[in-house]
Amino acid sequence: MYAIVKVLVSAVIIGIITEVARRFPAQGGIIAALPIVSLLSIVWLYMQGEPTETLSKFVFGVVSGLPATVVMLVIVGISLQHSLHLFVSLALGAGGWLLTLYAQDMIVKHWV
Repeated sequence: MYAIVKVLVSAVIIGIITEVARRFPAQGGIIAALPIVSLLSIVWLYMQGEPTETLSKFVFGVVSGLPATVVMLVIVGISLQHSLHLFVSLALGAGGWLLTLYAQDMIVKHWV
């Protein structure tokens, strides 16, 4: 039952964001960039009884993923501006995301 509530609440939020984005694309993008998913995830984890140490690791995991996410979104945005097909743009963005995560991992391994 709890899983169903999480899915429904999350789906409603995503639905609202996409409706705003359909009418007001720039404002919808700003709303989508809000840490809504991260905050919801933190709340769901907390409500499931996860210790604060787990929540803290989750939060720092989100932070470490931000650079790769920014790279992905920039690649997708530029690709779409150049009239590439949506799925090609998404594939390029996903590739950029993976390469950025790999580069981050290599940098961390090198410096630690």
